[in-house]
Amino acid sequence: MKRFLHRLPLLFAVLLLLTTAVLADMGPKPQLTVVVEHAPSELYYLDLLAEGEYEYDPDFAMDETGLDPELLAAFRAAIPDGWHACIAEGTTGAPIWGELTGDPVGPTNYHSFRYYGVPETYRILIVTASGETFLSDVLTRRTLQSSVTVDWIAKTAKPPLQSEGYLLQFAATFVPTILIELVVLLLFGFKLKENWKPFLLVNLVTQGLLHGYFALFAVNNGVGPWYFMLFIPAELVIALLEACIYRAALKGRSKRRAFFCGLCANVCSAALGYFLAEPVWQFVVSIS
Repeated sequence: MKRFLHRLPLLFAVLLLLTTAVLADMGPKPQLTVVVEHAPSELYYLDLLAEGEYEYDPDFAMDETGLDPELLAAFRAAIPDGWHACIAEGTTGAPIWGELTGDPVGPTNYHSFRYYGVPETYRILIVTASGETFLSDVLTRRTLQSSVTVDWIAKTAKPPLQSEGYLLQFAATFVPTILIELVVLLLFGFKLKENWKPFLLVNLVTQGLLHGYFALFAVNNGVGPWYFMLFIPAELVIALLEACIYRAALKGRSKRRAFFCGLCANVCSAALGYFLAEPVWQFVVSIS
């Protein structure tokens, strides 16, 4: 036991070194997907508007090749005072990628805006070739990657409920964690009838708080190097805490076995959480 505790700092250092090196351009980037339901059947342009008047900068000016000059002029004329179009005019400080024309899937079009220039506070402007326009209210992007749905017929723009993303991210990582720790408990020979109360209480508190925090972190910041650099040491602390509680609370086997049951359960659940984090986050993003 003493030998194990003496080696913990070394294990901690190795785990940190195994995480991906943090570079300035690594990890998820801001993204906003505008879903246009009942999209216009004619040609139209859609863009995000950010606050502030546009000042021409050749480094951020858009390439107008292949665009309809009359529609582009009409679009720019429809931009309200105090705002500028992120693509149709150009960003004013950070690059942004996107297209004025969407990707159609049946009667629905998808417009994706990506990279650091995606504004947190924005409006959506649509102008069609026949002269119809739609200008949304001021909206706020509260998560790193999100979506907003525009109903062209109803002329509305609605972002998704944030709570849905948090709950789904939490449930998709917390539930598998509980199940795998239960399996480890049984494999170590502890009877559930005698130990279900401490098992459930400990995991609801420790894993519940852990996965609750990282659900918030993932939805708001994405899953990248910083996520794992925080996740791994947090799991180490939780593993030691649960092992000590198991040692004191579990019945039917030795305290030594209870301690290592707690460690093993957390190593298994942490490994599962490591591999689930990215795909779960991508799934939440895809439906939010």
